Amino acid sequence: MDAIEITGGRPLSGEVQVSGSKNATLPQIAAALLAPGRSTFRGVPDLADIRTLGKLLGHMGARVERDGATVYVDADRVANPEAPYEMVKTMRASVLVLGPLVARFGRARVSLPGGCAIGARPIDQHLKGLQLLGAKIDLAHGYVEAQAARLRGATILFDLPTVTGTENLMMAAALAEGRTVLENCAREPEVAALADALNAMGARIQGAGSSVVTIDGVNSLRPMDIQVIPDRIEAGTLLAAAMITGGDVVVRGARPEDLDGALAKMREAGARISAERGGLRIVAPERPDAVDFITAPFPGFPTDLQAQLMACLTVARGASRVVETVFENRFMHVQELVRMGADIAVDGHTAVVRGVARLSGAPVMATDLRASASLVLAGLRAEGKTKVHRVYHLDRGYESLEKKLAALGANVRRVKGALA
Repeated sequence: MDAIEITGGRPLSGEVQVSGSKNATLPQIAAALLAPGRSTFRGVPDLADIRTLGKLLGHMGARVERDGATVYVDADRVANPEAPYEMVKTMRASVLVLGPLVARFGRARVSLPGGCAIGARPIDQHLKGLQLLGAKIDLAHGYVEAQAARLRGATILFDLPTVTGTENLMMAAALAEGRTVLENCAREPEVAALADALNAMGARIQGAGSSVVTIDGVNSLRPMDIQVIPDRIEAGTLLAAAMITGGDVVVRGARPEDLDGALAKMREAGARISAERGGLRIVAPERPDAVDFITAPFPGFPTDLQAQLMACLTVARGASRVVETVFENRFMHVQELVRMGADIAVDGHTAVVRGVARLSGAPVMATDLRASASLVLAGLRAEGKTKVHRVYHLDRGYESLEKKLAALGANVRRVKGALA
């Protein structure tokens, strides 16, 4: 397994370009299943999760090709609407094929999903919604089996906002008969980006990005040609990298409207952040001030940036309180940060972070995607050498992160074949 090796102590400076959004690309590629013909996706990051979804669509009969940052998906010959366990177990987003397959082919057999070990992420809201749209759902031997001659519009109230649930049902309803109204929807930018892609295919969707989304079903859809939006979580991670090192960095492609919750807390911690050169510039203090924050669905503070900001707060002046409300196991990075000298106490869903003057480099182990990023960030600040093992987690969501950090002046490199 590869590792990332960092020698800390260098403030970051310069400009860096954000890659396309993983969490926007995955549902858009799944949506290609809704229409025969060749869809085009531009600005696609080269990530393990996207390659996994491409292999899954290929297993179904689609033809998936990549040319640089452009991916083509031809769904003309999809004939096997099944997502087997072997291809789904590593990535929860694989469940996004369920809605499109049922909508276009009238049936689907999809393994219950896997992914990061950050807590239970059930798909009950997906299944409840599909049943209300008229699908017959059976759960057997670890698979979801869904059937419907044609889905019919319905009003669906989510018990809680769910990003992939909102996306799956938007895709399913796009080809349903009549009107579907989704209530208490997730409002994340990736949901709005999927609606834009579906509308480019000929769907009739209104309200995406708000809590109520209306879909008027159509009889057929056509392939799309889409530019992927920038990855707001990568943008936030790069801003946090500048912050933890006391740096001065322009993150090109970062969109302030996608990061309001995180930017507010970074400013509260003493960073100066301004729109500049097609992105955001952050000028960070030598040590941040302590801040309290609570994770929440968009537009609140994103759970996907909790670990990264916590890493920054390990060297803050004062004590911070972090409350995780989205995933119950998302403090798995804490133990590794403590190995580097951080002072963090966890009680249930709350972590108290008492800032220290210095972190020290140490061998650490990544446990999930965002935890990996937090350990890399801590290594950028720590005295001496840090080696982050199991960075295959990192590769699921960040495109060449170590190269981008090195271009900003970090002493960081990938070590091939490092022992776990």
